Amino acid sequence: MNSLADKKIAVIGAGKMGETLISAILKSGLTDRQYITASAGTSERLVYLEKKYGIRVEERNADAAHKADLVLLCVKPQMYKTIVGELDPVLKPSQLLISIMAGVTSAAVEKHLTGRIPVVRAMPNMPSLVGEGMTAICGGSHATAGHLSLTQSIFDRLGKSIILAEKHFDAVTSLSASGPAFIYIIIEALAEGGVKTGLPRDVATLLAAQSCYGAAKMVLETGEHPAVLKDMVTTPAGCTIDGILKLEEGGLRVTLIKTIVEAARRSGELVENGG
Repeated sequence: MNSLADKKIAVIGAGKMGETLISAILKSGLTDRQYITASAGTSERLVYLEKKYGIRVEERNADAAHKADLVLLCVKPQMYKTIVGELDPVLKPSQLLISIMAGVTSAAVEKHLTGRIPVVRAMPNMPSLVGEGMTAICGGSHATAGHLSLTQSIFDRLGKSIILAEKHFDAVTSLSASGPAFIYIIIEALAEGGVKTGLPRDVATLLAAQSCYGAAKMVLETGEHPAVLKDMVTTPAGCTIDGILKLEEGGLRVTLIKTIVEAARRSGELVENGG
């Protein structure tokens, strides 16, 4: 299973992220719409998906999955036992099951499968909606290098992807999956500062968002440590160093570190305590 061409794909639980995957697969030309089937929680959602993307839809998850070569499991983590139980009777070792459920390990999914089904776990994030996402990928006990490569070929269409040991996935969830929410707060706060100093709100938001986007791109494309890039902006006795002093006085650095640590701790509790 090295290419998506002519492979039948089932998207189980086609909510926002499931729809993003459908859209990305079609836009990239990885396969044709005739090979994609989706299931969703409501009939209204199914009608919407069928009309917008021209794909097949099924009310029952098992009906969507049983003839697929690749099954994308996009349901809420609290539902995984029920949904995997529905899929188990129709899944075969020749298929690939890709789970994007936060907090659910590949071993937990495999525990509820009676066959030796290849399972790959993927953790994408919200910027995948605009093609700038970050996805971490790992394989279960029956997944091969080919399965991981195929999975990357999908998520690379949504931004960037990396293969990472599963022991790091709670940290991944807190940093890259939850991280955009923390960045949105920072952008909002920077924009509020711009408004406070006299800028129109739309201008302040544009300046703040583009500055964050550009700064991130500098880190990715130059390969420089963020501290080095920070020093390049910070001239002696300039306004930037005064601003940095206020950030340090406010404990921004420590607060962000503690935020990631706490979100990682919470990630491990999603399934047990209802997310």
